[in-house]
Formats: sequence, C-alpha cells, structure tokens
Amino acid sequence: MFEKAYDVIVVGGGHAGSEAAAAAANMGSRTLLITMNLQNIAQMSCNPAMGGIAKGQIVREIDAIGGYSGIVSDTSAIQFKMLNKSKGPAMWSPRVQSDRMRFAEDWRRLLEQTKNLDFYQEMVTGLLIKGAVCCGVKTSLGLEIKARTVVLTNGTFLNGLIHIGEKNFGGGRAGERAATGLTEQLIALGFDSGRMKTGTPPRVDGRSLDFSKMIEQPGDLHPRKFSYLARTKPLKVQRSCHMTYTSLDVHQLLKDGFDRSPMFNGRIRGQGPRYCPSIEDKIHRFADKERHQIFVEPEGWNTIEYYINGFSTSLPEDIQFKALRAVKGFENVRFFRPGYAIEYDYFPPTQLSYSLETKLVEKLFFAGQINGTTGYEEAASQGLMAGINASLSVQAKAPFVLRRDEAYIGVLIDDLITKGTEEPYRMFTSRAEYRTLLRQDNADIRLTQKGYDLGIAEESRLKRMETKLQNAKTLVSFFRKQSVRPEVANPILEAKQSAPIRQSDKVFKIFSRPNISMQDILKFPDVNAFISSDVFDAESLEQAEIQVKYSGYISKEKNNVDKLTRLEYVKIPKHFDYSQIKSMSLEAREKLNAIKPQTVAQASRVSGVSPNDVSVLLVYMGR
Repeated sequence: MFEKAYDVIVVGGGHAGSEAAAAAANMGSRTLLITMNLQNIAQMSCNPAMGGIAKGQIVREIDAIGGYSGIVSDTSAIQFKMLNKSKGPAMWSPRVQSDRMRFAEDWRRLLEQTKNLDFYQEMVTGLLIKGAVCCGVKTSLGLEIKARTVVLTNGTFLNGLIHIGEKNFGGGRAGERAATGLTEQLIALGFDSGRMKTGTPPRVDGRSLDFSKMIEQPGDLHPRKFSYLARTKPLKVQRSCHMTYTSLDVHQLLKDGFDRSPMFNGRIRGQGPRYCPSIEDKIHRFADKERHQIFVEPEGWNTIEYYINGFSTSLPEDIQFKALRAVKGFENVRFFRPGYAIEYDYFPPTQLSYSLETKLVEKLFFAGQINGTTGYEEAASQGLMAGINASLSVQAKAPFVLRRDEAYIGVLIDDLITKGTEEPYRMFTSRAEYRTLLRQDNADIRLTQKGYDLGIAEESRLKRMETKLQNAKTLVSFFRKQSVRPEVANPILEAKQSAPIRQSDKVFKIFSRPNISMQDILKFPDVNAFISSDVFDAESLEQAEIQVKYSGYISKEKNNVDKLTRLEYVKIPKHFDYSQIKSMSLEAREKLNAIKPQTVAQASRVSGVSPNDVSVLLVYMGR
C-alpha cells in the first residue's frame, strides 16, 4: 500500500495535525496525514469558537505565515467580536463564534485541495525507530509506513479516559475510542510522561431554552475578520449568543453531588487547566461568589444545539440536569449530551528543542495537547511550526524559530520548552513582555515575509502586506508634515473636550492626543482630501493611527528588545556540562542540565535560575 517513504507523516487530524500537514505539504514535502476518523478532521471538540484574549493574535500570526486557521475561522464564522477594544491596541483580541460542522468541512476541503498531501484512516500504535532516529510509524493493522520525519499530534486520545460521575470509559472524545500503544513505547525510549485532564459542558436543545430571561450578546456592529487575504469577507449577518447566571440554589444542587465527582474523590489524577475550571471547581475555589456567568453559544447557523460555556463538569448526569434546570432560562432544558471530563497522557515539553523536535529521538516532532497545552489556537500554532520544521529537516535546512519579540507563537514555544507545564498551558497577553509590538493588527507585517521565504505564504499575500505597510508609512509621513490652523482644529478639539491650539500645529501632534481618533482628524479638510485622493483601506488607516498614537511606546519597547536580545546570540554548546560550574547554585545546575538551553537568554528564563547564576555562566563562557 505504501511502497515509498513519505517526507513527513503527521499523526492526528485535529487543529495541530491539520496545520502541520498543510505546512509540510505546502513547502513541497510529500506528506501523509493519518487519523483515526477522517470525518472528524479539525473537529471543535470543546467550544465552537476561535480566537479570544491573546489567542486571536495567534490565529492572525498563523494566517500571516500562511496557515489555514484564519481562513477557516472566517468562512465558518457566525459572529465576530474584537475583545478589549476599550484598552490599548496591544490588548485588542479578535474572536469568532463558529459553525462547528462548517469549520470541520471547510478545513477538510482546504486540505483536500493541498498538493503533496495524502490521507489515511487508521490508528497509529507505534513508531519505527532505528538507533535514535524515527523513520516511520506502525498501525493497528500491522502496516509499517516509512517516513523521513514524523509529527505526533495526538490531542486527548493517548490512553484517554472519559469520566461522567462514577462512570468512566476509554475514549479520546465523546463517541470515539482512545489511542493506545504510543505512550508505552515512548516511555520505553526514555521519555517522561504525565496525565492531564480537561472538561467540557453539556450540549442542550435550544428549543427548550427561554432566551427572554437571558441577556443577549450580539456581535460587533462593524465586524472584522481573521485572514489578511481578500478571499474572505466580514460577516454581514450574525447570530447572537446569550448570557445568564448560576445562583446559590444551583450551587447547592451541584454541591450535593460533589462526593460523586471524580474531580473531588480522587479518581482523576491529572492536572487540569487553572483558567478554564469546571463549574464544581469554581464553586469550590470561589465559595464567596453568589453567581457565575453562563454563556449560551449556538453551535452553528442551522442547528438547535447549544454549547453551555462556563458549565464544564464531570458530575453525574442527573446532578448536571437538576442544577442546570435551576439556572434562569433553563427551567425546561433538554440535553443533547451531558458534560464530561477526560484525562489523557502528555509529555512534558522540556523534552523538546525550539523546532519542537524531541531531544531523545531525531526526526520526531510533538505538537498540541501532547505537549501539555490547551486550546485550538495553541495547538494549531504548534502544528504549523512542527510541520514547517519537519519539512526543513527533510531539506537539511536550519530550523525555523520565532523569538519572543517576533510573535506570540515564539512566546508560547519558549515558555513550553524552557519552563515546561504542570497544568495545561494557555496563552495570555500578560505572558508576552513585548505585547505592544506583538499586536493582532501587525501580524502580517511581522511574519508574512518569513512565511513567503519558507514557501508557505503566496506572493499575493506578500504584496498585500507590502501595500498596507507602504500606505501606513505614507499616511504617517503626511501627518508629520501637514499643519492645521487653529480655526480649523479648535471646533473639533473643543467638541472632544480637548485643549484648543493657539497657533498652527502638526496633525501628528494633535492626532497623538488620547481622545482624538482618525474620525476626528478626517474632519480636517486637507486630511480628508489627502486620504480621499488615494486608496487607503481600513487596515492601512488603523495601522497609521496606531503608529501615530503609540509611537513612543513602540520605540521604547523596540529599545528594550535590542538590549535584552543580545543574550539570544550567545550560544551554549549542545552537550555543555553545568555540573562543573561549582559557583552556580545547585538548583540552577540541575535545571539547566535537564533543559539544556540553546542560548544564555533561554537559560535566564529557566525557573530556578537567578541573575547571579546567569552572570556566573557568562563569566565561564568568557563573556
């Protein structure tokens, strides 16, 4: 069946696997995507949404490089919101509510249209290893498929165990079996593994809900989109979500079932996500709160199924039902399926290098939840990077690595391989020290050239980015040169309760005021005439506005980057022995020997390594 060796085999067809397969294939590598069910490619196992705080920035970065997640998020969107719009642009985060079925369908269609990509439906139960090099996979039917590189993106399927109250059964997702064999082999090869848990809420019949008792949550009045490409369009019609609250009565009904909850009686051993806790966790940890928000999210354009965000639970189904019926608007609720918890195997990501290749076995890459992360966006970005680097490995080229000042994806991977994770990792804007530079609006400016150089981003994408960048520069230059007279400016300034000017001043200076927007300066006739005379799209105008209003902050952050990244270029030899540096703390030596950082900058970010330890290391290396 498989006579020739593939360049890249991707195991798993979730968000990580789909991006990995697309990236490798688009770079010219002969690629095979193996998954247990081809009908569930890029399935949204949890909430039907993409993006959100920091996650929206990641989706835009994936799109800028040439991945598919942004395109599919646009084509399957039913609602768009730009979160944190009341804050500065470093915090703006796009999010879409998605049509679950259309999302998977659109993903499969894009993958099927991708050259160099083959598909096969079966379970992978083992790896082919020669020496310390991965050279293919073994399947449950006993097939051996050869490959020059392998990317594992197994999600929650590795020895997956589903819990509903006191019942449990093997499975990687509701209605699907778990994957076995791989964990045991990887442990035998010397890998450390652990158990993690995550949960999902009930899905309910929308016809049984009383939305009049809930608060409507509509999308943005002027919706945007994720992809920088012109092939996708902003939504013209949107579906609303709704919000309601739990109550003390609901909490009491849930508490009555705590002794039957695997979360509390110790049957689930894995670590769970701190930032997406179950409803029982929320009641237990925040006992002083009288209520918690519940978001009621439609699963698509043409379905009555709803996702109950904020009500993740592993309690017995009868307890779930009773408690949910006590929530306002849910008095007559009918279930499609109860919520459940799932625990699964993962491999601490400190066992990986920056390319996401494992340190123990060459040509083997890990991406997604197998690395201890949570979230579609985190998984997709790792898949993209693993697919790129697997393809580069086949081509005998240097790995593609993004620094912390270049992308949220760079922050994510650096955090994972340097600090590891004891609970499922998710991205936040607060994790990025250079977030003023890493905005959602400029992901294309930061990354599209890199994607084009790799062969993933097409030329039309690059030209579109260059036009936007040039337009923004032209506008900023015009604002710096153009003056405005007091009699023109003052009526607009006074209307915005901003101090009037006494003599002519540059538009740039007036525009820099915090309460003055692009809409205000467009009222200046000369500005309006200039912008009307040229083709400036909304993205160019937004980019110019940010460059004007935040120029000081951006310059300051760039200076910080220059200072702090010098240590990124101080390389540490691959087999450096830290135990010989007696003047370094014992904890630092142990941690550094375990993680084996590639640069002094990475060493400085390892937990337990002090500034003094870094100084000692620099002295030892002759710096």
